[in-house]
Amino acid sequence: MAVVLLVVIYVAFVGLGIPDSLFGAAWPAMHVDLGIPVSWGSVVTMVTCCGTIVSSLSSAALIGRFGTGRVTAVSTALTAAALLGFAVAPSFPWICLLAVPLGLGAGAIDTALNNYVALHYHATHMNFLHCAYGVGITVSPFIMSLALSGGTWRDGYLGAAVIQAAIVVATVAILPLWSRVGHESPADEKDDDPAPRAASPLALVRRRDIRLACLVFMASVAIEGICNTWCASYLVSARGMAAGAAAGMVTVYYVGVTAGRFLSGVLANRLTSKQLVGLGQAITFAAVLVLLAPLPLSAAPVGLFLVGFGNSPLYPNMLHLTPHLFGRDLSQAVIGVQMAASYVGSLTLPPLFGLVAERVGFWLFPVALFALSVVVLAAFLSLMVLKGWRPRRARPSA
Repeated sequence: MAVVLLVVIYVAFVGLGIPDSLFGAAWPAMHVDLGIPVSWGSVVTMVTCCGTIVSSLSSAALIGRFGTGRVTAVSTALTAAALLGFAVAPSFPWICLLAVPLGLGAGAIDTALNNYVALHYHATHMNFLHCAYGVGITVSPFIMSLALSGGTWRDGYLGAAVIQAAIVVATVAILPLWSRVGHESPADEKDDDPAPRAASPLALVRRRDIRLACLVFMASVAIEGICNTWCASYLVSARGMAAGAAAGMVTVYYVGVTAGRFLSGVLANRLTSKQLVGLGQAITFAAVLVLLAPLPLSAAPVGLFLVGFGNSPLYPNMLHLTPHLFGRDLSQAVIGVQMAASYVGSLTLPPLFGLVAERVGFWLFPVALFALSVVVLAAFLSLMVLKGWRPRRARPSA
């Protein structure tokens, strides 16, 4: 039963990744079909991000009342309904309206399952969980590409909705397992869930240690967002790469993300989460230096792959550290705040970079990545010093 539950959790995270890259792949055809400017796509992504922020901040109260299983099943159903709505939406206002439940559902799934895995499973499972998300965001553009080759973008959304509906069936089917499955736990921790401690998001962000953790998440996700949104523009404008080849570099970046999280999961039995974060950031620094150096254009894909590869262990391992750093009773509330901070980073910093780069030049792309890497490392080290925390050799997963 424990294996079945974990497999469905992984599958739910594959479903979480599918909508995140589906819109970007569909938008070039969507805006033409709907007769609206291409720039309006940012409105949809902003509405979706706002929904995820709201659901992340309210997740602790919802999960405390209804349980992780029910919240996951209902939220997955909400995203499936939103994807189906996209497939039949008659106009742009409907797309914006449907982006609200899409964001609300995604944020609730994200925070609920991350906290559950952080509490009950070792770091290996957390890294594989986010590797499953990488599978979703990597496969999603192929779903849309297949739909566009023989139909319309609506067919792509319909296909994604069918996949998400199948995941809903799986999450509903395993609802009885959530209360029956026993979990592996370190010897010094209890197997059962601690009683969640009530804490408002505002009270949490007043704490310096939580602000540092939020800064780590915000800057790390900003690196992802800037690479996803602007790496093609950098390669075309600053490096002279052909537009078609540059578009494919986004896939190279996400392959690096998925590969990094898979390897991180493999290494989690040998290295601590703290060591995995540090090693990943060292690789990210090296990757940014590759992009900054006056190397041939052929080195750029290597740099982008390594940025994704190096930055990818941070997110799952920081989430896995949350119960150890802030207490198991506060972990759900803290993870909700951290997830909200990450969504704020993805909502604000990539568009801000775009505005600056449009005026100054896209040569700033690797400079911005370097600056954000410095912020991540400085905030992470400050947090470790502040907590006075040291991983125990007997528990490499922490």
